[in-house]
Amino acid sequence: MTDTDTTESVRFTADVVCIRGDHILLIERGCPPFQGQLALPGGGVDPGEYPDMAAARELLEETGVKVSVDDLIFVGLFARPDRDPRGRYISAAYVITVDADVTARAGDDAAAVQWVPLDAIGDLAFDHNEIVHVALRQRLAADK
Repeated sequence: MTDTDTTESVRFTADVVCIRGDHILLIERGCPPFQGQLALPGGGVDPGEYPDMAAARELLEETGVKVSVDDLIFVGLFARPDRDPRGRYISAAYVITVDADVTARAGDDAAAVQWVPLDAIGDLAFDHNEIVHVALRQRLAADK
């Protein structure tokens, strides 16, 4: 491998699978790419910020749902080179279960928020279906 054409900018993000009973919290993206499509709450990890802190912050900013960083469970890193049409994004994904009375409201770059039944998620933006699948598989394994 040579030094020519081998550099690539990488951006670091955090996404959250937020579960309430048998529903998942999704946002409707207010901005491109995938504007108008459902996605997990999430966004960029700021300089000096830990990814779990970014996950909790993004969940609060986009949905109004406040959680403790200590309650987030790491799902994995998602780094497929083509996962985002804007370029190379690597995401740390987390899952959290919230109480049945938790409500959400759209904020930041979310056009809307929805509690969607887990069995009716449909096609999500980016690779978020894969993230949800891995999170639910981990959750089932932990319940055994």
